[in-house]
Amino acid sequence: MKIPFTKQPPEEKSVIPEVKDGLGTFGGVFTPSILTILGVIMYLRFGWVVGNVGLLGTLLIVTLSTAITFLTALSIASIATDQRVRGGGAYYMISRSLGIESGGAIGIPLYLAQALSVALYTVGFAESVVEVFPELNFKLVGFVTTILVTMLALLSAKTAIKAQYFIMFGIGLSLLSLLFGKPMEPTDIELWGTSQRNSEPFWVVFAVFFPAVTGIMAGVNMSGDLRDPGRSIPLGTFAAVGAGYIIYMGLPIILAMRADSSTLIADPLIMRKISYWGDAILIGVWGATLSSALGSILGAPRVLQALARDRVLPKWMNALGKGSGEDDTPRVGTIVTLGLALAAVYFGNLNLIAPVLTMFFLTTYGVLNITAGIERLLGSPSFRPKFKVHWFFSIVGALGCIAVMFLINTTATIVAFVFVLIIYFWLERRELESTWGDVRRGIWMAITRAGLLRIRMEEDSKTWRPNPLVLSGAPTKRWHLIDLASSITHNRGLLTVSTVLTKNRISNEHQNDIEDNIREFLAKRGVQGLVKVITADDPFEGGERLVEAYGLGALVPNTIILGDSENDDIREDYCQMISTFHRLQRNVLIVHDDKEKGFGKRKRIDIWWGGLKGNGGLMMILGYLLQSSRSWYGAEVYLKMVVSSEKGAKDAQKNLEDLSKKLRTGAKAEVIVANGRSFDEILHESSEETDLIFMGMAEPGDNFLEYYGSVQERLRELPTTILVLAAEEISYGEVLYQQDEFQEN
Repeated sequence: MKIPFTKQPPEEKSVIPEVKDGLGTFGGVFTPSILTILGVIMYLRFGWVVGNVGLLGTLLIVTLSTAITFLTALSIASIATDQRVRGGGAYYMISRSLGIESGGAIGIPLYLAQALSVALYTVGFAESVVEVFPELNFKLVGFVTTILVTMLALLSAKTAIKAQYFIMFGIGLSLLSLLFGKPMEPTDIELWGTSQRNSEPFWVVFAVFFPAVTGIMAGVNMSGDLRDPGRSIPLGTFAAVGAGYIIYMGLPIILAMRADSSTLIADPLIMRKISYWGDAILIGVWGATLSSALGSILGAPRVLQALARDRVLPKWMNALGKGSGEDDTPRVGTIVTLGLALAAVYFGNLNLIAPVLTMFFLTTYGVLNITAGIERLLGSPSFRPKFKVHWFFSIVGALGCIAVMFLINTTATIVAFVFVLIIYFWLERRELESTWGDVRRGIWMAITRAGLLRIRMEEDSKTWRPNPLVLSGAPTKRWHLIDLASSITHNRGLLTVSTVLTKNRISNEHQNDIEDNIREFLAKRGVQGLVKVITADDPFEGGERLVEAYGLGALVPNTIILGDSENDDIREDYCQMISTFHRLQRNVLIVHDDKEKGFGKRKRIDIWWGGLKGNGGLMMILGYLLQSSRSWYGAEVYLKMVVSSEKGAKDAQKNLEDLSKKLRTGAKAEVIVANGRSFDEILHESSEETDLIFMGMAEPGDNFLEYYGSVQERLRELPTTILVLAAEEISYGEVLYQQDEFQEN
């Protein structure tokens, strides 16, 4: 069952309220972003970075890291200026472009990462406090800090942002104290580190530093609380990236001038010793951890709220989509997030999951880049961002994110990818149905166009496979035709189920409804195929018109499957239709079904052989495809041939066995001596207990109507029989030999 979403744009406004008096650029985007960027890594690991790779190496790491973040910011700006970004930030952007499954696959782990990040930062804060005040209990400090930060977020986003202004003041004070400090010891500036020292490799140091520049999502997650997200998100994000880059390019110079490499590596709090007022660094460390925790507790519930409103989460979690007050504050989601954070604080060490959390953030950045790149590359008329970014930069940003993920932690990267894929396939199986369009149709259109323009008009025997068009009429009444077509395509050929309606005055809307019903019928039975319904005054004329016109470029049905007709009144029109199909070079399979037994036990197939050329080669291929299909798997295929006397039977048997062995289709050769019996007698006697018979049919000519009448007499009281008429200008013998050559190689 498909799960519907709230329609938009008009209905969505009632579900996701507009924030009339929302946050501005500075408070809503720049402040949370810059405070997350200027975090604990700057205070506790920057000296270690400079000590290991030297001044120039550090400046290079800062530039490369910021370049990836900047490219992601470009992609965010492009998406944010194209669509009205509502609550959910990155999740909202991705789901509205790549589809609900992709958005949910990123949104759920993004929420979990942000929720657990609250604990990560409060635990870091508690550790630093306990180092200064050893008499305090570590877990108690963590619990109290987490609860206080959550209470601040529950008051309102505006109140929390105001609190972050004080934190920003503390961080600014610590940087000023560092700027006016003095050297700890005489030192020579090392540009690339010391080769004699056992320092860490460049990319290891890069991996440690990179999370310091990944704070831009803190502002994006506040999208639902912004007055003008389309303006504030790009402007605030670029300002935060630029300010962070300037600070990070200046700090290595100060560190390199005031302490040597060994001291920088050995002392995590080296900044405290080289600052004018050392305790200001503690204020900065505490401010950085608290601001990051506050940013996470503000962002995580809003992602959860958006997931619940889009029905991505299970139905029993719909309450998480509710908001309170004019700011639409997700209080229920905040309390749930608090529970997760407290549990993580209680169990203590988060070092094992911290790398995976970083992977989730980087996965989000990478997918945002891919989203913007694909939108721009496809050039859809609906994608008209005010801030235009060339697709090349977005794709480079995505590749940079993937590369950094593997550099930081390969195992954690794989774990994150697997987790995302599991969620994606879970959402896909739920068949979520959104009312907004996404870019996936555009992707398939681009791929289809490229493929169609490259397919040659001439059929290639090496890649030949049946692309059947089934003239099924009402599919429920002639399911055996669709079943046969599905079995010979293996869900690889292009199957079309078609119906010709002869009723007068059928509207296009009614016709579309019939197509939708057939698609649903096929989906329930696990058949992948296209559906085409047309109207015509005469069913045979309609069938001819459909087969002649249906298709696109070189991609047309090459095999027509239809039921047999035993009605003498319409036989002439029926035979004329078969002749037309043959003239159009379409193979024809006419199914004369046993209405009582159908396909029987699907254990045995008889092919009445008349040689490899023409119908024989096609029948051999069809038998092989059926035998290797799921519904006919393991069936025995008998290749039957009639000879007039015993004299030639031995040679015929050997030749037929050699042919079957060479073609490696698994068919068993069986030569039957006539001994004066007619073919019809042999046919009924030999194939009486089989489940399916393949027989060749003569090409339509002047006496085709009379010939077809005689065939009807032959088929009486036989098991289900398929009459095969090959018409394509292709050697089916070459198809079989190509397969044999491929298997041998």
